[in-house]
Amino acid sequence: MTYLPGLIAALAALWFALSSETAPMFLALGVLSVLAALWLAARLRIVGRDASPYHRAVQLILYFAWLAGEIVKANIAVIGKVLGPRHAIDPDLVRLKTDAKTDLGKALFANSITLTPGTVTVDVDGQQFVVHALVREAARPASFAPMDRRAAKAAGAAPKAGPAKTGKA
Repeated sequence: MTYLPGLIAALAALWFALSSETAPMFLALGVLSVLAALWLAARLRIVGRDASPYHRAVQLILYFAWLAGEIVKANIAVIGKVLGPRHAIDPDLVRLKTDAKTDLGKALFANSITLTPGTVTVDVDGQQFVVHALVREAARPASFAPMDRRAAKAAGAAPKAGPAKTGKA
């Protein structure tokens, strides 16, 4: 329950950032809305460590900084393939097995793949992901392993070391 004060602070900060109101009536309504949100979350049993990931903010910031660099590199690679002399687009589907243990880790990994130009997560079934890539050589399972490890670490559950297990979709 140590995450509850941080969740209250995060919800209050979000409310204030979106409303920017300082009148007493609006502040009272803000307190009521934060309390109502906490009550609903507790009633739905969704208040937990994953619901308030502020405790891993540093890991998430580092991950998003790394991901931004990967997105820039992927943009350059896709532009080179599309505008290159041979238009080297050779799409492929690949099946990946993630080592992420939490739903947050799986969602972070799947969305990171989709955010990276030239790749899209097509299907998620448990630990299995189907990914479409514009270039066959970029669709190697080993090329997704660093992102899988980093996403799982940022989500709070570092996977065991080793390459991702895969196969063609």
